[in-house]
Amino acid sequence: MKKNVHTKLKKNDTVQVIAGKDKGKSGRLLRIDRDKGRVLVEGINMVKKAQRRRSQNESGGIIEIEAPIDISNVMYVAKDGKPTRLGFRDEGGEKVRFARRTGETV
Repeated sequence: MKKNVHTKLKKNDTVQVIAGKDKGKSGRLLRIDRDKGRVLVEGINMVKKAQRRRSQNESGGIIEIEAPIDISNVMYVAKDGKPTRLGFRDEGGEKVRFARRTGETV
């Protein structure tokens, strides 16, 4: 079990899956779990779950939800649509993220 994984990714970043059953697909980061080293990506790793009805007007049954995937299996997508690594640099006394492949500020 991983503990306190360091990542340069942030919530709402667009990422692409680079390994696994959804390889090549991209989506928006919904949640990052640094303790377990896993991320939740919108529309990726969909699993079926049986859900019980909570109230009279709410329907139960089998629903599809996103399941977490390992953080090492996703990469940030730059503005040109290609995956890239991220880095930090100092711009005018301010620490900013930048795409390593293109050099543009994120």
